[in-house]
Amino acid sequence: MVERGVADGLVPLPRKRGAPPMKGRAVDVRALAEVQAALGEEPRRRDLLIEHLHRLQMRFGALFERHLVALAAEMKLAMAEVYEVATFYARFDVIPDGETAPPPITVRVCESLPCAMAGSAALYDSLRQSCSQPDALARGWGSGGEAPGNHSVRVLKGPCIGRCATAPSVEVNEARVDHATLDAVIDAAAMRPVRATIPRYIAYGDYVQEGGYRLLRECLDGRHDPVALIETMEQSGLRGLGGAGFPVGRKWKTVRAEAGPRLMALNADEGEPGTFKDRHCFERDPHRVLEGMLVAAWVVDAPDVYLYLRDEYPAVREILEAELHKLRVAELDRKTKIHLRRGAGAYICGEESAMLESIEGKRGYPRHKPPFPAQVGLFGRPTLIQNVETMFWVREIVERGPGWWPSLGRNGRKGQRFFSLSGRVKKPGVHLAPAGITVRELIAEYGGGMLDGHTFTAYLPGGASGGILPAALGDTPLDFDTLNPHGAFIGSAAVIVLSEKDDLVATASNLMRFFEEESCGQCTPCRNGTEKAVAIFDGGTHSGAVLEELATCMNDASICGLGQAAPNPLRSLWTHFGIR
Repeated sequence: MVERGVADGLVPLPRKRGAPPMKGRAVDVRALAEVQAALGEEPRRRDLLIEHLHRLQMRFGALFERHLVALAAEMKLAMAEVYEVATFYARFDVIPDGETAPPPITVRVCESLPCAMAGSAALYDSLRQSCSQPDALARGWGSGGEAPGNHSVRVLKGPCIGRCATAPSVEVNEARVDHATLDAVIDAAAMRPVRATIPRYIAYGDYVQEGGYRLLRECLDGRHDPVALIETMEQSGLRGLGGAGFPVGRKWKTVRAEAGPRLMALNADEGEPGTFKDRHCFERDPHRVLEGMLVAAWVVDAPDVYLYLRDEYPAVREILEAELHKLRVAELDRKTKIHLRRGAGAYICGEESAMLESIEGKRGYPRHKPPFPAQVGLFGRPTLIQNVETMFWVREIVERGPGWWPSLGRNGRKGQRFFSLSGRVKKPGVHLAPAGITVRELIAEYGGGMLDGHTFTAYLPGGASGGILPAALGDTPLDFDTLNPHGAFIGSAAVIVLSEKDDLVATASNLMRFFEEESCGQCTPCRNGTEKAVAIFDGGTHSGAVLEELATCMNDASICGLGQAAPNPLRSLWTHFGIR
């Protein structure tokens, strides 16, 4: 007797003994074999769910439902658990059975503020029109014999991809087109395969020759004391450079005081519009970050460190995969194993607890605090969470001594940092400048001045969530706490410069749409508040008590910083520009 469904290539989902009859989809044996082949010898642990979803999408061009059902069976998870994760992240394409996969080429036009200022909306319209024209094949779409009617290319809008200095920027699969034009994007789409371009960077051998990993080797050989290194960090005054600005030495001390085993996570998921400094660090001097990370892990005695990298950085991923292999060969990870984890397109995962959820293979939902990650973090263990740029400076502070860092500031501030500068300046890019520099000084000394024909009128000191300030406040030092009295903050130091040619209402609308799209949806104030704010604002009634009450509710009641900071662009309009 043939078991029901097996003759059709289907087998029942496994169920516990004594459980009621299983409801839901049966497993397609062919799909199960394909999933098993794609996963190979990789462990089937729950925390690897997102990694396995990436493998399936890379193998089959999308996440077909039959493969999700098979993956759930293979990993011994409920189908709902797999499906909710697959559909949460924007970079995954979940396709119902019976429908075709997306085209082999995906073009994503960045619509974040710096790219919008550079004309990305018009570029998107031109790309859509060109892709649908009868001569699309002749123009390069569908290279390789794929006719446009077979949908060889799809053109989408997308959030910030961390290339704001070369706006407008476009993704073509894993390739990136900077200062994108219609012809340049078409040429990139015609390439086979479409791969990321790896920039020149300081590789392992060159880094070691200049003294790299000497500090880590000394730590591993017992020639440094963890408590002494914590004191060095405390005396230096280094604060976390990812946005919150928590003192590094105090964070190390707090985590080390917790009962082991402890863990560490490095947050490389910079998704704030206008921010691209972490990519800069990895694409130029990755081992300086990695050494700082391993030293920090050694100080808090963490046997495992999880490096969470946003999916929009394929070149960085290739660099890290190559260089982490060299570290393993050199046995520099003998005390701390490094796990490279890949995000899947969710701005919310830049929030530390949402990142931990994602590393565990779940949706990126922020956690309620307390307890804080230093007490109950990744997999329930005390976890040290640090930012890429913060770790970039660890080695140099230890080698130069704690007095070096505070000697670098300006206007009464201490330290230095990488500023992501974009907008209406002649030299956008990542600029290393003293903490406390003013935006006028930053534009003049590092940005090459304003673009010809543009006058400085306003700026965003901390990306989309940091607020919008007028030029009248352009002499305020850029640092932690200095902008708070004006309803703004520096965050990750993503400075976007505006001119009189920029519509402030359109600017705020762009930022609000970003927050609406990126809200994880977990809490009502943020989920409904961002949607309502966009509807009211875009409806032309961007003023009055309703918006102000809505902003207060979101700020006071949202679980995490996204909902709390989302109203900042609106508050800035009526506080500093009289737009009500």
